[in-house]
Amino acid sequence: MMDCKLVAKLATTTLILGSVVLALTACSGGSRVRKPAELVPVTNQFDLTPVWSTSVGSSESFNFHPAVAGDAVYAASHRGNLAKIDLRTGAKVWEVSVPDRLSIGPGSDGRTTAVVTTKGTVYAYDDTGKPIWNVSVGSEVLSEPVVAGGVVIIRTLDNRFVGLDAQTGVRKWTYQRQQSALSLRVGYGMLAIGNEVIVTGFAGGRFGMIAIANGGLVWETPVSFPKGFSEIERLNDVTAKPSMEGEIICAVSYQGRVGCGQARTGNLLWFKDYSSFTGTAQSPDLVFSSNEKSYVTAFAVKDGSQVWENTQLTFRDVGEPMAVGRVLLVGDAQGYVHALSQANGEMLARIRHDSSPITAAPIAVNGLILVQSQGGKLAAYSPK
Repeated sequence: MMDCKLVAKLATTTLILGSVVLALTACSGGSRVRKPAELVPVTNQFDLTPVWSTSVGSSESFNFHPAVAGDAVYAASHRGNLAKIDLRTGAKVWEVSVPDRLSIGPGSDGRTTAVVTTKGTVYAYDDTGKPIWNVSVGSEVLSEPVVAGGVVIIRTLDNRFVGLDAQTGVRKWTYQRQQSALSLRVGYGMLAIGNEVIVTGFAGGRFGMIAIANGGLVWETPVSFPKGFSEIERLNDVTAKPSMEGEIICAVSYQGRVGCGQARTGNLLWFKDYSSFTGTAQSPDLVFSSNEKSYVTAFAVKDGSQVWENTQLTFRDVGEPMAVGRVLLVGDAQGYVHALSQANGEMLARIRHDSSPITAAPIAVNGLILVQSQGGKLAAYSPK
């Protein structure tokens, strides 16, 4: 039997969220065997045609996301490579080597691009790739930076949000959250809404909205509440980036609930028992998420009723979802990208991006689908 005290230590020291989930499942008495489901043959109902691809370097055990700003995509690797890539052609406009290994990044608004090293130092570059400043935030960082409204927002592992002036690196504000007794050692995604606010999850099943200009808390609301007797059972964090469509915002917690509410106030319209660390994606009528078993589920935005559930990807460790048009796209641990029908969950298409995990959500921009794997392959596909 697994020592649950050891599991608790893993939850606060490991960088690999999948390992934590496996440990938690075994500790709670769940199945110890996670054999990925065999792929069901699918006749592609549309094609994702490769337009360009490039290598940006491996993210290793970290979770790197590309960032799109204007007509460029910015991508980085654990070894310190940072590149600006032409969105249309895939050509590298510039590439620099950051002086230290990176834990996360980049964030960019097209004028300032920021990455964070494993030692908690933020490096910023201008639109030509020239270094403009570097600042230590005094703690490890696993959440990708947000650059918006002239501010670089850094979320540290010790529950601080730091707002740095995008041009100078001077600290403009700090917002401190109370430390939790136990929380998952992972990046907590931040969703920027315009240049005014970010929405992000917190430990303890809560999420909230923070003003970009001054770091003030606009609102905070619980999605779920810790339950159970052990610290492991009471882990209940909103780690993934919330999603937003129109005036409705949705979030999901690990070992908790999924819920949707009003973006202006945070008041939830509904919530359902559910558990996920990969987050939500939305269409006007549906919200999508996947649980630790990689069951992909669609809920009605209006009342939370379950519309469908797809179990064909069981234990394939699907990553963050992305809804575009009439399909839902998810990557998996073997480098496949799966396209599911938003209407009924039917598998519509599949491509092999590469052989390494795809944990970051695909990005839809200018008629292209961008995919970055942990192995470092970044590619653009055209849906036809």
